[in-house]
Order: sequence, then C-alpha cells, then structure tokens
Amino acid sequence: MWGFLSFSVVLTLMPGPDILFVVMQSIRRGKKAGIVFALGLCTGLIFHVAAVTFGVSALVKSSPAAFALLKTAGAAYLFYLGIKAYIRRNESALQIDAGRKGEEGERRLYLRGICMNVLNPKVILFFLSFLPGFVDVNRGDPAWQICLLGLLFIIQAGVIFSAVAILASRLAGLLMKNPRTALWVNAGTALIYVAIGISVLFV
Repeated sequence: MWGFLSFSVVLTLMPGPDILFVVMQSIRRGKKAGIVFALGLCTGLIFHVAAVTFGVSALVKSSPAAFALLKTAGAAYLFYLGIKAYIRRNESALQIDAGRKGEEGERRLYLRGICMNVLNPKVILFFLSFLPGFVDVNRGDPAWQICLLGLLFIIQAGVIFSAVAILASRLAGLLMKNPRTALWVNAGTALIYVAIGISVLFV
C-alpha cells in the first residue's frame, strides 16, 4: 500500500497535462478556480477506475474503432478549449469564468475537468497498466482491490492538485495584472490545449 501511494505521488507530481492545466487555471483565475478544476479532474478519474474494474477499458483498448472514436472525441474537445482560450487571450481579470460568476462559473469549470479526464484515452492506458500491478490475488477479490487502489490514487491526486493550485495562485496577482504577461499566459494556455489534443490523436 505504501509503495503504491509513493509511486502515485511521484506520478501525480510529474509534469503532465492534468497538473499543467491546474497550474494554468490557478494563474489565470485564482486558487479557487484551480481547486474546482482539480476536483473535476479527480471526479473524472472515478470513471476510469470503474472502467478498469469492470473491464470496459480493456474492451475499448481491444477495439480499434471504439478507441479511435474516444481519441477523436477527446482531441476535438481539447481543440475547442484551445480555440476558446485563444479568443479570450486578452482577458487579464482573475475570475472563475469570463462573463459568468459564482456557482455557474464553478460548475462549468468542474464539468470541464471531468470531460477532459473522461475523454483522455491516455488515462485509460495508464490505469490499465498501473492499478492491476498492485493487486494481490491472495488478498481477496481483485475488483475490490482495484477500487480501493483507485480511490487512494484519486484522494492523493486531489490533495496534490489542490496544493499546487494554491501555490500557483500566488503567482497570479503578479502575472495577470500585467496585460502583456496576461496575454502570453492566455495564449500559452490555448497552445497547451491544442498540443495535448494533437498528442491524444497519436496515442
């Protein structure tokens, strides 16, 4: 269990699209936005844990058509977010969602995090290869073990992402008050969305 948690923490802290998106959201819109987005990402992980537990991920991986459809949907969504971020590249205000405030903006950001994880086929491959490696068939039902391991992974990811959001938000006041810097940050966010979308197509 401790070995699993140690590896999980290291993998979560490694530079990747999830933690990068949390950082960018926190810098652009503040720590609350980063934490809400992180919660959405972690909620999306529940789908993948359940899929591995019930064998759906293995089925998708074994079906080229289904896997290609998932990749295309995920990439299309990321391209949409990239275009949207580029259009709003001149925004410099720290807010949950441009033009929307309060619970509505938080809900949209939360759902965005869920969609990004659910539609990312790389997460399917990751959990298929990572979780079963820590299952001990002599310690009970493998399905329940995978559920427990998945839950532990989600909890530690949520804690780490939230901490990263708080740290990144401290840079927001300095970066986003400068219109030129804000422009580069927002344009960089759009580029990251598109770059990850391209990488998803070539998993």
